[in-house]
Amino acid sequence: MATPILVTGGTGTLGRLVVPRLRNAGHDVRVLTRGKPRHADGVEFLTGDLATGEGAAAAVTGVETVLHLAGTAKGDEAKMRHLTRAAARARTRHIVFISVVGADRVPIASGIDRAMFGYLGEKAAAERILAASGVPWTTLRATQFHDLVLLMAQQMVKLPVMPVPAGWRMQPIDAGEVADRLVELALDTPAGRVPDIGGPRVYELAELMRGYLKAAGQRRPLLPVPTPGKAARAYKAGANLAPDRAVGRRTWEDFLAARLGSPTTPRLVRDAA
Repeated sequence: MATPILVTGGTGTLGRLVVPRLRNAGHDVRVLTRGKPRHADGVEFLTGDLATGEGAAAAVTGVETVLHLAGTAKGDEAKMRHLTRAAARARTRHIVFISVVGADRVPIASGIDRAMFGYLGEKAAAERILAASGVPWTTLRATQFHDLVLLMAQQMVKLPVMPVPAGWRMQPIDAGEVADRLVELALDTPAGRVPDIGGPRVYELAELMRGYLKAAGQRRPLLPVPTPGKAARAYKAGANLAPDRAVGRRTWEDFLAARLGSPTTPRLVRDAA
């Protein structure tokens, strides 16, 4: 009988796409979650929290492959440490980790850097912990998901003027395409650091915001905002991009059309009082 595949972060943006793909490939899945334990359609949900290590040992017991997708703005280093310790004791054969393009190219040298880009430093630290853990591993770095850029736009449009970090570029990719690649890697042998995966186009951030406004039928003036710090300079230099790995197919425009529907007549939107 095949052992289940453990997915951390299985209820998140990426995990919700990975889990059904694993099921469609014929695999039982175990998900580590902070919610209540339950079973549903070949998926076992176990209660735990990698931030503290609670439930990690039980989650990896009887598991050969782990897809580690549980990521937040901070705490990735501690989560990886707890996971790899438990996995090493359980003799797990393969951990697949999703990281971020530029994780090791953006210097975190000041408080400003940590406030804006600290998650990249956490990802880089998590990568190093995994590589030194003794557990066979694969790490895939991806560019920013369309969903993240959409969330950014939806937050900024609440203001009368949309502040756009000056000089920033992004290469958004469809989360479903990243999920497809992660499943391929999980069902293969450990490969170490594999080639990055990036979206089909590099955009100026202002261009992405204008595309959102058009698709949402809204109008807002865009205000370029300077971003200080060494990390911001690296970001403006393209440390977050992988133009030579533009293997994604779904563009920002395609994503917006699917998520928001057909553009409507542009209108000014007033913030609620």
